[in-house]
Amino acid sequence: MENNKAIKKYFPVFVLPTLLAFTLFFVVPFIMGFLLSFTKFKVVTDAHFVGFKNYIRAFTINDEFIHALRFTTLFTVVSMITVNVFAFLLALLLTKGLKGTNFFRSVFFMPNLIGGIVLGYIWNLLINGILLHFFGEDISFNAKYGFWGLVVLTNWQLIGYMMVIYIAGLQNIPSDMLEAASIDGASGLTTLFKIKLPMVMPSITICMFLTLTNSFKMFDQNLALTNGAPGTSTEMLALNIYKTFYGRTGFQGVGQAKAVVFFLIVAIIAFVQLKLTNTKEIEH
Repeated sequence: MENNKAIKKYFPVFVLPTLLAFTLFFVVPFIMGFLLSFTKFKVVTDAHFVGFKNYIRAFTINDEFIHALRFTTLFTVVSMITVNVFAFLLALLLTKGLKGTNFFRSVFFMPNLIGGIVLGYIWNLLINGILLHFFGEDISFNAKYGFWGLVVLTNWQLIGYMMVIYIAGLQNIPSDMLEAASIDGASGLTTLFKIKLPMVMPSITICMFLTLTNSFKMFDQNLALTNGAPGTSTEMLALNIYKTFYGRTGFQGVGQAKAVVFFLIVAIIAFVQLKLTNTKEIEH
């Protein structure tokens, strides 16, 4: 009882600074951004209400925003599949008790520690070097190269991080359950699909959510690797919004409207994905 009283007494003291920071640096800017999406402005102090005109302009001026949405969606789907499949396979391999396991875990995790801009420029040099040597082309000449370059970069950055989460999930599977399956004569594939995958569904939920959000809101890597070239064919949503807001005079309100639409899309997709994977967890 005394501990509960002490917690209740000092709870506001510890929560208040974080709550204040969250309100000032997230809630207030979010509300201001939402309100500004209904205005025309160059500076925040000189905003004029225009209703839904910014939202209409975002979808009707040209098809760049729609194209960026399609490109980002396709990229996200491919990245979610490839990152999670390779991460899970690596996790399976590195939970077999092989020699040098800790070293390989560290090596695969390391790219996650490198900043997005740095990663983008590193892979820009690597991919351009390969393309120029074998095909005599630049990554900015062909949208196909840019798309798969972004996919490779994302896999290289995220696989190690997701691998660690999958390893934690696999290591939490009760050993007696695996032994019982082995004694009953279950094959490796049967054990994988009937025991391991169902038991690591919480890890799959986390990894799918992280991969989805990281891929859909990617900006730094897109800017450094392709900058949307050729033209705007490899421009993702975040980069499109950035260029609209900062690259076009008088389009700040349109950029803000795009940002609101972007937030809603990510929120809805993430919510649906979490619901679907949580349902699978409950079933198992």
